[in-house]
Amino acid sequence: MEKNNATSWSEFILMGFLSQSKSPSVIMTLFVMMFIMVLSENSLLLYLIHVDSGLHSPMYFFLGQLSVMDISQTLTIGPKMLVDFLREKNTISLTGCSAQIFFVLLMGNAECLILAAMSYDRYVAICKPLQYPVLMRRTVCLILTAVVWFCAFGALGPSMYVRLLHYCGSNVIHHIFCDLPSMLKLSCSDTSRLEKTLVFTGFLLLILPSAIILASYVCILATVLRVHSSERSHKALSTCLSHLTVVGLFYGAAMFKYLRPRSYQMPYHDDMVSVFCIIITPMMNPLIYSLRNRDVLAALRKTKLCQSLWRHSTL
Repeated sequence: MEKNNATSWSEFILMGFLSQSKSPSVIMTLFVMMFIMVLSENSLLLYLIHVDSGLHSPMYFFLGQLSVMDISQTLTIGPKMLVDFLREKNTISLTGCSAQIFFVLLMGNAECLILAAMSYDRYVAICKPLQYPVLMRRTVCLILTAVVWFCAFGALGPSMYVRLLHYCGSNVIHHIFCDLPSMLKLSCSDTSRLEKTLVFTGFLLLILPSAIILASYVCILATVLRVHSSERSHKALSTCLSHLTVVGLFYGAAMFKYLRPRSYQMPYHDDMVSVFCIIITPMMNPLIYSLRNRDVLAALRKTKLCQSLWRHSTL
């Protein structure tokens, strides 16, 4: 759809791969199942961290923050997709677009930074175990978390800027939700300054935390190689492997989406990467941490629901 240059669009049409699929009902059913899994898995992990005293440590405090981010990220996109599918109307207002951009960027920024904070926690726990109770006391954890959320709120700027742009061409967004690059492509305003700012902030939020994570794990590996106890080394590496797997999934997808040249960006690929970041990764994170973590599995076995299921299966 085209519009006269004198006016600007206030409503947009989402045309992601779901609307172009030959079997949208099957894909939407799959999405709903994944949404439910994301919410249930992360909610269960938050519950375990809250009720089990064995999980009241900095590592699980940060893991709880990660679960909150994953739940929020999914709720930003999932309900809108489901409502649009049921109404058979894929429209969204400019205000709705701005809100989606804000929450997606907010949670994405926060997750980038919380993963770096988690790597620092592992570094202190393994490389400076005697100083760990002091360096990672509750006050420090709260300050680190506050810094993460404060920096993540930089997402407010781009989301508000989108509302000031002029949209005089097509109002069709080739994506499953409103994301910032898609809105910049539709704008007929000069967005060069914002694009340069986004490249710079993207570099800070992806490359610098990646450098912190890499430096932390180089120090951890060096420490583990000096440890003569094979049991302690195995436990340390097992904990770190879970975190590195989550880091690889999230940072790999985010770098592919935001740091590749624009000439290589295609709507279908962006949709796939977005689904991976917003649905697949949040669904995998609790499984990665729980399946390789004895403390989480022990806390799960102590829950009343798990005990009742165990008794029922043994009758």
